[in-house]
Amino acid sequence: MTADSLNLLQDLDYSVLQQCMHCGLCLPTCPTYDATLHERSSPRGRIAMMRAIADGELEASETFAEEMYFCLGCLACQTACPAGVDYATLFENARAEVERQGLLNGPVRHFVRRWVLGWLFAKQTRLRAVARLLRAFQRSGLQTRVRRSGLFKRLPFGLGDLEPLAPQISPNFTDQLYRRDLQQANPPAPRYRVALLAGCVQDISFAAVNADTIYVLQHNGCQVLLPEGQACCGSLHAHNGAVEQARQQARRNIDAFAAEDLDAIIVNAGGCGLHCKHYDRLLAADSAYAARAAVWSAKVKDIHEWLADIGLRRPRAAMPPQQVAYHESCHLKHGQRVAAAPHAVLQAVPNLQLVPLAEADWCCGSAGIYNITHPELSMQLLDRKMAHVCATGATAVATGNTGCAIQLQYGVRRAQAAVDVVHPVSLLAAAYRAENQGGTQCSTLA
Repeated sequence: MTADSLNLLQDLDYSVLQQCMHCGLCLPTCPTYDATLHERSSPRGRIAMMRAIADGELEASETFAEEMYFCLGCLACQTACPAGVDYATLFENARAEVERQGLLNGPVRHFVRRWVLGWLFAKQTRLRAVARLLRAFQRSGLQTRVRRSGLFKRLPFGLGDLEPLAPQISPNFTDQLYRRDLQQANPPAPRYRVALLAGCVQDISFAAVNADTIYVLQHNGCQVLLPEGQACCGSLHAHNGAVEQARQQARRNIDAFAAEDLDAIIVNAGGCGLHCKHYDRLLAADSAYAARAAVWSAKVKDIHEWLADIGLRRPRAAMPPQQVAYHESCHLKHGQRVAAAPHAVLQAVPNLQLVPLAEADWCCGSAGIYNITHPELSMQLLDRKMAHVCATGATAVATGNTGCAIQLQYGVRRAQAAVDVVHPVSLLAAAYRAENQGGTQCSTLA
């Protein structure tokens, strides 16, 4: 921000604010407008507020701040918009301005931002240390006993309501699985040299999915590296107005990966992938990292996108029939515009029937930490999603994003449904394993 500018919205390229034609085609796609029918809770209404603040006609207020955080950031409006409005840029700048002015400051918020975003998610080693403690708590039986005792419900600030959303911690993290089983399995004459972003929650709770991703890549002629020193991608920070922390995370990853020597940087979580593709924009003003960030962003590929680009090998295994529904990650479809590739991955699995899912691209209510900050609407969206999933009769629902997986896992328990939550790549990995083992092993996200 320049010394003369009053806020981040005034410092923004004004043409971005002018893109919106107020046509209203975004309204039917917006979950918050659908829930409230309030103009201010629509993309069009939010952009009008942002523009009024940029024009100096409106002061950024607590009401404005609450509306910016009421938005799910699902970006369905971008897909619907005929004018190509860059809502993601507007959204992130608006939230950053909210944080700059401290419009929603309070003790709980300060704790979360300083210790969760600023400390815990800043280093992978810290997150893993806390994850090991959480796993011990889960495995010891204490979690079940405390849950039955009702102590969680007595926690202040509604924290007890969040406990059921906590994911199960993996017995091994990605680097352990990589060193033990996968590093030596890299093809001797690879067609491509790629590196995997292990992620933060993906690493500690869905390490098996990361292992499946590496396994699939190796079966498609890729040497897969797992760089040491990598960190959380920073999407949680950027989407919650902590822009400088997001830049720090981006610099750590750029240093760790050396993208110049890779054919691709593979990401298997839709939200992380979208943010990683924008490192160039995030670090555009950083003279030391701008050029390297541009190289990084050009190399980032969603796993489904990369497999489609290189032409995935179809497994030849005799797999049992299965019916699978596919929930589209908002940031994968609307942000990265990757829609056909996940379907192609699923359709490559022998005997897999991809059943239609109503409102497949309607937000499930996870939206980063939305299920924590706005639990009521988040659960309404989850119940709506699970009703559609159960109506398909499918035995599994596939999704390509960590937050969606956690939300859907809880939705399955909440609906008492007999449905597995899986990553499309895990289903493909199971088919490759069956070629050699005669089995149908599959790493579900449960």
